[in-house]
Amino acid sequence: MRIEHITTLDAPALADYARLTDVALRRVTEPAGGLYIAESITVIGRALRAGHRPRSVLTSERWLPELEALLGQIDVTVYVGEPGVLEDLTGFHLHRGALASMHRPEPLDPAMLLRDARRIVIVEDVMDHTNVGAIFRSVAGLGADAVLVTPRCADPLYRRSVRVSMGTVLQVPWTRLSEWDDAVPLLHDAGFTIAALALADDAVALRDFASTAPERVAIVVGSEGDGLSRAALDAADVVVTIPMGHGVDSLNVAAASAVALYALTT
Repeated sequence: MRIEHITTLDAPALADYARLTDVALRRVTEPAGGLYIAESITVIGRALRAGHRPRSVLTSERWLPELEALLGQIDVTVYVGEPGVLEDLTGFHLHRGALASMHRPEPLDPAMLLRDARRIVIVEDVMDHTNVGAIFRSVAGLGADAVLVTPRCADPLYRRSVRVSMGTVLQVPWTRLSEWDDAVPLLHDAGFTIAALALADDAVALRDFASTAPERVAIVVGSEGDGLSRAALDAADVVVTIPMGHGVDSLNVAAASAVALYALTT
């Protein structure tokens, strides 16, 4: 662990941390650069335990003792700056201890991920990073085995997703799923029943579905605004709904995934 005090924000090594609040920019630059940002010492620790490699770390003087204990003998440069300097660089007040620029792990092969799984969640086109992170936290806490995200879904390794998930996105196996024409045969060949969470006249109530659930179930959840696509509904073997009251037609996608997982794993 090498400590380097920041003297200029123009240093190329600090570019990973510039304009972190520009969501549109980060969506492009982080995956293209093969990196993601881990925010907070807790999340950095989980990333390290998952075997992820840090490219660099950014922090202020007060957090150095905790980082030294965490990073140990890891070969990494820790950039240290005054709080105001760090805010100028990142675009926000760095109050969670540290940021780490981490190398992205290689994507998992969907077929290998499905091989030993029994309960998975497929997240279709959910663009809100908070919801994506919350879904991963539910998956980790309620005992599902994996998450698959569609090509247009928000990046699970975006800083907000990682933070909201409490770092569980670094622990739960996940990968990108191809379009539905390719995904359906893959899921069926692995023995999965595709259960879409949606409103439909022929939908099965969640409690009834859970009482006789197949051995392997892929729960599909969709975007908050439009719900599941027509392609996702056509791909489903069954449509499952959570009965609601008081004129409410549905739950937030993250809440719905948690309720469905609880019903299927208890």
